Amino acid sequence: MFQCNTSKAQRDGREMMALWASAAVLATAPAQADLDRLAATMGYRYTILTNRPASCPTGVPRCFQADIAIAVPADAASLPVEIRYSLVNPVLQADSDVFANRTINGDLNVLTLKPGQSLQPGRTYHVSLTGVGAFFSRNHMMPNATLAVAGLVPRVIAATRTGTDAETGLETLPFVAPMTDEAALARGAPDDQTLWRTPERAFALYAERGAATPPDVAILPRPMKAMRPAGAPVDLSRGLRVMTSSGIDRAAIAPALAGLPAGTVPLTIRREAGITPEGYRLTIGHGGVTIAAADAAGASYALRSLAQQMAAEGTTLRPLTVEDAPRYGFRGLHIDLARNFHSKAKILKLVEQMAAYKLNVLHLHLGDDEGWRLQIAALPELTETGAYRCADLNEKECLSPQLGADPAKDAPTNGYLTAADYKDILRAAAARQITVIPSFDMPGHSRAAIRSMEVRYRRLMAQGDRAGAERYRLVEPDDTTRYSSVQHYDDNTLNVCLDSTYRFIDTVIDGIADLHKAAGVPLTTYHIGADETAGAWVQSPACKAVMTREGLQPRQLGARFIERIAADLAKRGIAVAGWSDGLGHTDPAKMPAKVQTNIWSGLHTGGVAEAHEQANRGWKTVLSIPDLGYFDMSYAADPDETGYDWASRGVDSFQVFGFMPGNLAANAALIPNILAQPRAVADSVPLQPGRAIAGIQAQLWSETVRRDSQVDYMLFPRLLALAERAWSKPEWEPAYVAGARYTPGDARVDRAGLLTGWRDFAGRMGVQMRMLDRAGVTYRLAPPGARITGGMLEANAEFSGTPIEYRTGGTAWRRYEGPVAMTGAVELRTRTPDGRRASRTITVSP
Repeated sequence: MFQCNTSKAQRDGREMMALWASAAVLATAPAQADLDRLAATMGYRYTILTNRPASCPTGVPRCFQADIAIAVPADAASLPVEIRYSLVNPVLQADSDVFANRTINGDLNVLTLKPGQSLQPGRTYHVSLTGVGAFFSRNHMMPNATLAVAGLVPRVIAATRTGTDAETGLETLPFVAPMTDEAALARGAPDDQTLWRTPERAFALYAERGAATPPDVAILPRPMKAMRPAGAPVDLSRGLRVMTSSGIDRAAIAPALAGLPAGTVPLTIRREAGITPEGYRLTIGHGGVTIAAADAAGASYALRSLAQQMAAEGTTLRPLTVEDAPRYGFRGLHIDLARNFHSKAKILKLVEQMAAYKLNVLHLHLGDDEGWRLQIAALPELTETGAYRCADLNEKECLSPQLGADPAKDAPTNGYLTAADYKDILRAAAARQITVIPSFDMPGHSRAAIRSMEVRYRRLMAQGDRAGAERYRLVEPDDTTRYSSVQHYDDNTLNVCLDSTYRFIDTVIDGIADLHKAAGVPLTTYHIGADETAGAWVQSPACKAVMTREGLQPRQLGARFIERIAADLAKRGIAVAGWSDGLGHTDPAKMPAKVQTNIWSGLHTGGVAEAHEQANRGWKTVLSIPDLGYFDMSYAADPDETGYDWASRGVDSFQVFGFMPGNLAANAALIPNILAQPRAVADSVPLQPGRAIAGIQAQLWSETVRRDSQVDYMLFPRLLALAERAWSKPEWEPAYVAGARYTPGDARVDRAGLLTGWRDFAGRMGVQMRMLDRAGVTYRLAPPGARITGGMLEANAEFSGTPIEYRTGGTAWRRYEGPVAMTGAVELRTRTPDGRRASRTITVSP
């Protein structure tokens, strides 16, 4: 009995001590309020120091140095924090007395306190970073660095959130220091000849290109033939009364008609044999308007041309006859919703603009490492988990916050298209004669799918359903292969030897095909990406068995996968599409008859040979060459421009406009390589007789594009230049001669003809900018070119006629009308024709 009483007393004592200990822990444990306060008040500054350090770590040819300054408020609580941040360039070295750096996966890094270290209130700490490659733009830095403490909800450091410029409406990164030292920052290699597009250099460039030609015919893309016959003007102020004949369904042209006023002036639309597909003849005269077209697409394009001409001339139109048809049947726009989500409303708005400029293919990139963006009914985890990035590094509820993602679930970069959303997009596109090609990258770039299916696996295993758990699993637990993808992931590649991988893909394809069928728009082409990850599958037991059975090497597994998926699609009556690098590894004899390849090697890095080689296979060859159409590249070499630079330091509207799709090697006459070095290009793999390019496509990848307004900025106005090149042959393009070699400035390319064409295009752009303003498109306004010479300020614009404003000393803005006497520094900007938006402000000094 005594022993029992003593035991109870001991237990009571231990319980009391535990309560006291718990109270003490609660009194000293980090509090969420302290973390919230620190995240709200901590200073954070990222500074790019140099792209040309004295030396790089052994084995690294190019590197940059940067500094992260972390300022701890004087009243901050001492917390055992870690700082998570995104940096697309791999970190080679991080020097700090207090922090150690570790890369988690992809671009996500974490700064952890070294043993015995803590953050002291009132102090500023520096982390010196050395990274791979170069850092040419302030906008490459990713926002939303996060503070985390074990047991607390992580918080974004407020100083690292994005801002909005009040004048331009553009996203800003206030925590990134200005880049002003051109010698240290503009170039990353000793032989790099890149120069920043300063206001003075822009002035010289725009002056060389010349003033815009006032448009007589304002249609864009430029029509094949336009004539001004004699006759009386046609007064359209009373609106148009539409009459359609057999062969043209009025419902099929309804979106194009919506932009025209209804009334009593006759507008006759008829189908006519002998006109090229998508072609039309537009006649304005004899008191009315007549359209003859090959099909509904041609009739719609004629109506779009009429609307543009009315925007230029008003409601009284001089007689005009236009005969028009496209050069290429494939005129595409690719937009990436996977890296950062963009809304259904934005896609619908883009579809309307595509139709206005006669583009006819919308390539929607809906699945990649950072997100899955389309609801698939049979696999709900794809969007329940894969459509969101948050602060959960265990990825039980979402993906990790790559690319500086805002971890809030309702952040605009998170989300997906519901089945209803997607069907609405399909119907809107079909009504405008636009084909939608869905894209889910595989076998690489598949991390969102892989992590989502792991969530499904864990859920069903917890329910005791092993068969269900393994049914769609995309990885093999016993695969010990170690690899790193181009974006530095070690877990983003499907295992191409698992039956469950193909079961997953079949389910996705069937789900998408069902959505197309429900929308009344059959799925005709499916883009598989076809990116591979070098080094994957080497230690996979399943792949070892396949290689033994079929006599393959690891490098052949990717091609085997593509060939199998292509065959499966062909059985469904669906054409396979993919990127040229992956498709190029396949055996043409094992591929279906219908294959679409998107050529994305650069002009100076094998793109010409690749395009011709794959066209010679009989494949539908679409030019996605970065020098022409990667619109996630910056417009110009300027540290304040947003966009990537791995493929080109600048893709502006002039470069896109001048591109010669029908003679790829000839572009060496106009376009230098990525180091701004003029270099020759040879047609080393000539096109075989009867083979040709099928078309061209613009690409907007969204790693740095977080807002819908940024989509407009990156696409427009250069998308209009691409639309022109897809529709009409440039007069300066020399006839294709197999095996020809072109040098910089080659006389066979008519430079004078290019400048004449550009001035005509620039004149038509004045009309188009007004139309884009009315449509609410927040296109890029290039800052003006400017110089002060001889005490006089001179300024010009990319598209002459664009309003320019200037001011000195913070005074009110004034309209620039011509040279102005100036003795000190002056700020300048351009404005939209409607006056609602301004460009970035630039400064010039004597």
